[in-house]
Amino acid sequence: RRFPTILETLIVSLFLLFGRYSLIVAMGYLTLCQVSRVYIFNYGILSTDFSGPLMIITQKITSLAFQVHDGMCRKEEELATEQRRLAIKSKPCLLEYLSYQLNFLSVLAGPCSNYRDYFDFIEGSHVQKRLLQANGKHKGSNRLAEPSPDGAVLSKLLVCAVCLILFLSLTKALPISYNVDVQFISEAPFLSRLTYAFFSIQAARPKFYFAWTLADAINNAAGYGFRGVDENGHYAWDFISNLNIWKIETATSFKMFIDNWNIQTGAWLKRVCYERAPFYPTALTFVLSALWHGVYPGYYFTFITAIPITIAARLVRKTCRKYFLHSSTVKGMYDIVTWAITQLAVGYTVMPFLLLAVEPTLQYYRSMYFYFHIITILLAVVSSVKPKSTDQRFYPVPSSNNNVKYN
Repeated sequence: RRFPTILETLIVSLFLLFGRYSLIVAMGYLTLCQVSRVYIFNYGILSTDFSGPLMIITQKITSLAFQVHDGMCRKEEELATEQRRLAIKSKPCLLEYLSYQLNFLSVLAGPCSNYRDYFDFIEGSHVQKRLLQANGKHKGSNRLAEPSPDGAVLSKLLVCAVCLILFLSLTKALPISYNVDVQFISEAPFLSRLTYAFFSIQAARPKFYFAWTLADAINNAAGYGFRGVDENGHYAWDFISNLNIWKIETATSFKMFIDNWNIQTGAWLKRVCYERAPFYPTALTFVLSALWHGVYPGYYFTFITAIPITIAARLVRKTCRKYFLHSSTVKGMYDIVTWAITQLAVGYTVMPFLLLAVEPTLQYYRSMYFYFHIITILLAVVSSVKPKSTDQRFYPVPSSNNNVKYN
């Protein structure tokens, strides 16, 4: 079962200097494996197999390919600040390459980190560099004691335990499949179905929280993932974290939610697609995200639906939010309303991702009367009548941990 993972690493290493071809070959091979897994072996069964590690290795291969390309084939003035920091100016040797691709810390569940950051960790300078950045104005900061990850690891393991308990209890009590139960759809009123959809989506999240938090704790336990000193003077071990549970659950905008969900995958999409796409960066990034996740039709329903919802959410926030900031009471009410709308929008968007197949997805959307599709279309029509303003490119899964900025 591990053979395809190693095979991909060896084959695509031949294309390391050619970022575009590396992306095509890596994604092509990943897609072939996803097709064989889904349509030949076990359609509809979300089993743990080689495809998970393969998805992480695909991120690493393509990230490194573009970073080598940036360092060896492009002029420094052509690069953005983050591209300049991550650029690799010499080809890694085979041992370094395989160490980055197949290290035990991230080979199973990630997260994907950058080659330069990983080798800072391997060479022992990962923590001290960030202490120097945080305390650069103070002489002798390089003599500060190395912070211990024990507290961060223990707290994340506690979160894992809670998430596991919630997953084992809530998921059985609120199955996603009940959203498309024929009797439930025919007998329950719209508001009841909407409420059940909301809570069943909430119940599906703890399994993702568990996997990503455990992966983060494993890296922290090895001493990797130190970000520096936060605004309160505390050591922060979230440099390669994949999520921020509190910000996800309290998100008051679609952007805030996706900023804090699968953060490192968002950073990868930004590096290899959004920043480099010659046109339609938002749409192309969503398409790449769908391809990377797999070949179930539900994935494509989710990411295609997310494109207009993302644009509509940005439009509404930009147009309306300023009218609710004049007092804390009004802003508080606005935050409550936007939190509810955000959670409903997220649930509506990701439901196909969990249902997987075409028929249950269409059955669910019909039962919901395609209400969010209709809302976003109306908002698009309204916005098209207004004078065009300066275009702001928007990518779907940005990461606050990677200093993402809007252009």
